Amino acid sequence: MTPEDYTPAHFRWSFAAGVATITLDRPDLKNPLTFDSYAELRDLFRTLVYTPAVKVVVLTGAGGNFCSGGDVHEIIGPLTRMAMPELLAFTRMTGDLVKAMRACPQPIISAIDGVCVGAGAILAIASDLRYATPRAKTAFLFTRVGLSGCDMGACAILPRLIGQGRASELLFSGRVMTADEGDRWGFFNRIIDGDVLAEAQAIAASLAAGPTFAHGMTKNQLNIEWAVSLDVAIEMEAQAQAICMTTGDFTRAYKAFAEKRAPVFEGN
Repeated sequence: MTPEDYTPAHFRWSFAAGVATITLDRPDLKNPLTFDSYAELRDLFRTLVYTPAVKVVVLTGAGGNFCSGGDVHEIIGPLTRMAMPELLAFTRMTGDLVKAMRACPQPIISAIDGVCVGAGAILAIASDLRYATPRAKTAFLFTRVGLSGCDMGACAILPRLIGQGRASELLFSGRVMTADEGDRWGFFNRIIDGDVLAEAQAIAASLAAGPTFAHGMTKNQLNIEWAVSLDVAIEMEAQAQAICMTTGDFTRAYKAFAEKRAPVFEGN
């Protein structure tokens, strides 16, 4: 994929200086997802594994809201008429979007304003960093429509962000978590009382100027060390760090330090 020329069908895309911005763009309905947008996002994040020109991804929504989840009429209605094999194909496809987001080496930053519910809240927890406005309202609404809270990896990821008890409350009740709660609980990295997208893009630009190969290694280790012992994790990190020590960025950083100047990283 050439990021400068990429033209998605179901969301907006912009790219500059290594930072890609994905904007969910159905503001009249608070940016819901459809079968097609789920699939296109999944395919995009899979492709980013092979797109080193993209160094960081910012995910946001248009019109003062992040994402209202699955479109009621375009997804929820049709699901009530599907047989089990079709339903399983759909739930596996939505889960594949989260897998693709976690597997792509680029850090993903969510810039969240207003409504962030259902599958939108899952997009937020599948991101690496989350910045929000004081208006952000996050809810895992699945029980409100008669479904389990265990959707798209929520029961695995959310407790790691905010703890088992708090995650249990949100997933059982489907209630709204305020921006203040999300900040205190560690769900959000920071609350931005201003232009959250501009702040997220500034953070993305800072990361894009850093050692991006090493960032990818960090993201990979954060993912795969969830379910291993400390001894195994330490050995995995020893091997990962040794690999990073062979990169040009490691040498560039040393030379810059010795010459008392800021390093210029090239991602290799």
